[in-house]
Amino acid sequence: MISEEVYVTVKGKWVKVPSLRVDRTTVVCTGKWIKKAEIHEEEWSQSTTLENADSLIAKLKDQRPNADYFTFGQSVCDVQPHYPYYMEWDNVAAICTKSFTDWWENHLPQVTRKNVRRSQKRGVDIRLMKLDDETVGLIYRLYNQIQVKQGSQFAHFGKDFATVKRELSTFSERCEFLGAFHENELIGFIKLIYMGKAAGIMHIVTRNEDYDKRPANALLAKAVQLCGEKEVLYLTYGKFTYGNKTRSSLAEYKKRNGFEKIVFPRYFIALTLKGEVIIRLRLHRGLLGILPGVVINLLLRLRSWVLQPLQWRFRGAPELEGQRPD
Repeated sequence: MISEEVYVTVKGKWVKVPSLRVDRTTVVCTGKWIKKAEIHEEEWSQSTTLENADSLIAKLKDQRPNADYFTFGQSVCDVQPHYPYYMEWDNVAAICTKSFTDWWENHLPQVTRKNVRRSQKRGVDIRLMKLDDETVGLIYRLYNQIQVKQGSQFAHFGKDFATVKRELSTFSERCEFLGAFHENELIGFIKLIYMGKAAGIMHIVTRNEDYDKRPANALLAKAVQLCGEKEVLYLTYGKFTYGNKTRSSLAEYKKRNGFEKIVFPRYFIALTLKGEVIIRLRLHRGLLGILPGVVINLLLRLRSWVLQPLQWRFRGAPELEGQRPD
């Protein structure tokens, strides 16, 4: 078991956190008062189950890392519980990509199909992009044209070229970029990560003033088509719901683009006495899992009201296209 530090992204920023290398698995420890241990970059793993779960948990309990509890989940491709530990149902927003035609005809509302066609009519061209300095430069310029997104300050605004390149290069051996171009200018892009029989959207970013061209709808349609051609079963995009937060423009966007909620097991194992108390009181769920939905919605409206002057200054139309929550 080797102790070290690794970087993780928190709200679009790189943060150094302690970690443990147990056999071939890297476990990171995050949090201040409530300290959580989890598998590093588990969301992007190619494995559907944690094969060495019993051994890993035993070693974590013996080592006593700087964490109160350990959590791990299964994947969208393996939703039947396999382990005897305390479990709660987690969720993911996913599109079944076995058949593009089925998704297009049976899971998309008519208005979304019109938006994809509208994007094509208004000259949006979707292209595969190589991860090179030219692509990084295009995305770097795109980031710095967006200051507000989803009612809050855009996390990638103002980053330098080197930082953008480092962040875009994660999982370079199994990622793909789709760019939305209008008159040869990049107005949006998707970064896809392939995870065996599933693929995940790490980023989907579009320029606010090009909302009328519906680039995000066109990008998603192309991503679904691409996954089907590669015989990928699911395309995922973060969670479908985050705790008791059920209302947001991002959630509405997912619904309108054919994403559905798929639940899968997530396990929680106490590593300390404090961890036992945290799990028993359900404090591991965080504020979004504890606060009532009505309170969360009130706080979100308050945040939007505070940021509204900045929003109207930097956007050309109501933004529903979304960026993946970090």
